[in-house]
Amino acid sequence: MTPSELETYLHDHIPLSRAMDVRVVSITDDNVVLGAPLGPNINHRDTVFGGSASAVAILAAWSLLHLRLTAAGLPSRVVIQRNSMEYLAPVAGAFTATARLDATADWNAFTRLLARRGIARISVMSELDYAGQRVGLLHGEFVAFGNDHL
Repeated sequence: MTPSELETYLHDHIPLSRAMDVRVVSITDDNVVLGAPLGPNINHRDTVFGGSASAVAILAAWSLLHLRLTAAGLPSRVVIQRNSMEYLAPVAGAFTATARLDATADWNAFTRLLARRGIARISVMSELDYAGQRVGLLHGEFVAFGNDHL
């Protein structure tokens, strides 16, 4: 899937992503980078609303799993089970969220379990960046439900 195709998919299937003007900046095998402008995500202090920052971080993490599972031939319904978000600094402009598997995540064990049992959990992190500075960090645990659970 190309960045343009993923962006269209997000806007069509997760309408909040369109309202927030989320853009797919890049996709690699190991990470997904999404970006969003300040305008539709602004709060009363002229910075990014915390809920918007969290939503973009979750979307990046979800996108990474969606793309990797699709590429592995394991179409799944991916949902977030729990997350924690650290806000390290205010965001006063366009920002990005870069998602990658958590250092403790074992992709091979995750996909084996998903193929065998039809359900598996994995940890993903998303790092928020604004003006070259890390401004937030999301740790999320996601659950994938395989074909039998679609």
